[in-house]
Amino acid sequence: MPEPTPSEHAATASRATGAAAAPEPTALPGARRIPLRPILIGAGVLAFAVLIVVLGVINPPRPDPVLTDRLGPDRGQRISEYLAQSGNSLQGSDGDQHWALVSLTEYLTPQQIPATAGGLRISAVIQHVPIPRVQTPVVTVSVPAGDAAAVATAQAAAGLIQSRTTGDDRSARVIAVAANRLRGDCACTAGLIVRGTLPALRELATHNGIRGVQALPADAVWGKFAVIPLLPEWTDTAAPGPDDGLVPEN
Repeated sequence: MPEPTPSEHAATASRATGAAAAPEPTALPGARRIPLRPILIGAGVLAFAVLIVVLGVINPPRPDPVLTDRLGPDRGQRISEYLAQSGNSLQGSDGDQHWALVSLTEYLTPQQIPATAGGLRISAVIQHVPIPRVQTPVVTVSVPAGDAAAVATAQAAAGLIQSRTTGDDRSARVIAVAANRLRGDCACTAGLIVRGTLPALRELATHNGIRGVQALPADAVWGKFAVIPLLPEWTDTAAPGPDDGLVPEN
């Protein structure tokens, strides 16, 4: 029998081991594989950053509201100094609306409140029951527009006072008598917070019964400033009186 040729040897080996596998692709000399996943992640991060910048340009952040404003005298401040400071706050020619504290020469009854404001929008009414040598709560009641709402602040203040918790018998009796007097429409209105232009506030400051008007800057934000009223009984310095007097029954 003749010897098998080399090609026949290859065919025989192929049948013995099964079909030969396809050859692996050969990389080009000097080429390297570039991973796609980091590229896609980087592109996504860049697109997100661009979106944030665009949104920031379209909707710029608003500046924080003023948080350090206050109306009223500092504790222990001389009244004459505070009233001069109040007058200076009304200087200016802008036509913007300003929040302002109206201090009174004497306490008002609820029915006297609307006329005292001189037609300006009343935003809050300060109620305080004066009792000689007895410290009583000061309550600031925010009100919607309208005279009726301002007149009703005495009743509202009575409810707010009675909702407070007390730690001793004297405090409980002070709360009780203050609430009763407010419900009786006592002359207990110590001040007003109004809103108006500087010219209107200057005009109001000249009215009888007005002790002083202090205005905040026009950018002041409602609810973001403190209010310390100038009580009518404070004549020399802004400081509470003694608390050693007898608490009346009613």
